Amino acid sequence: MTLAQSELSELLEAVRAGGGIDVVRRGVELVLQVLIAAEASEFIGAQPFERSASRTNLRNGSRERLLLTKAGDVQLLIPGVRRGSFFPAMLDRALFAVVMDAYVLGVSTHKVDDLVQALGLQAGISKSEVSRICAELDESLDIFWRRSLAYVAFPYAFPYVFLDATYLKGRSGGAVTARAVVVATGVTQRGDREVLGLAVGDSEGRAFWTEFLRSLRARGLAGVRLVIADAHLGLQQAIATVMLGATWQRCRMHFVRNALARVPRGSAEMVAAAIRTVFAQPDAEAVAEQFERIAEMLGRQFPDVARMLRDARHDLLAFTAFPVAYWRKL
Repeated sequence: MTLAQSELSELLEAVRAGGGIDVVRRGVELVLQVLIAAEASEFIGAQPFERSASRTNLRNGSRERLLLTKAGDVQLLIPGVRRGSFFPAMLDRALFAVVMDAYVLGVSTHKVDDLVQALGLQAGISKSEVSRICAELDESLDIFWRRSLAYVAFPYAFPYVFLDATYLKGRSGGAVTARAVVVATGVTQRGDREVLGLAVGDSEGRAFWTEFLRSLRARGLAGVRLVIADAHLGLQQAIATVMLGATWQRCRMHFVRNALARVPRGSAEMVAAAIRTVFAQPDAEAVAEQFERIAEMLGRQFPDVARMLRDARHDLLAFTAFPVAYWRKL
């Protein structure tokens, strides 16, 4: 199938008139419509109004669908069929992404079916089809989880590693529950960040963290010199067990949150700003001096915060043993 002469003439006139992005949008719309029509003819086994022995279905009107593209929103006509349903392959991937997101977020299969019909697939979607689509997501994640981390030059492939956890609701064993999601992000000596891996478990205890860190080592993670993480006891123990030779840096953000829990709300911003100045110094000596200055200042009004600062000094200032050029990344 080709573009109609009238459509080509219309597009050509717009180009001659100096049309900008709207000409591109209209061109995208026309090309996509031709591709959809061609795919529909292949699905049905015949062109419109064609008598063919290979015909397996009949056209049944059309429905409008808006597609967002980089050239702008384009309005497309999706042919309907008498038996079953037809949905263009170019839109099918977007539909798959919606189904995957909905399923992972715990939307029931019945509601996923309603959502799919609203998007244009009138026949809906079965529970088994949802599972088949989500299996593609599992496959992609499995490849990501198992990829090698040994491609950066040893011995300092990822000298700096951030570890953190959060709790998210998701589908597990047919039920929607809150589960721990732990994430490791590595920073190379060039300053490039990369998500190294993630894992999902019932809680972020020592055993779970230890297993996760060992899986990273088994995939080739090497040369770790500094691990930045919260002061979670199980996590600290796992780091000490698996990341031998690495220094632990207490996450500044987590520490500030803990400190502000001891401060009246009206003073929270002032205390947070004061602590941040410790980490904005140009060298290790200045950091140490500012640390003592801030601890002394806060101690006059907030002795608990000053005590927390001094108790955590070694862990908060571990980054000062590393090159100043990397401090912003740490």
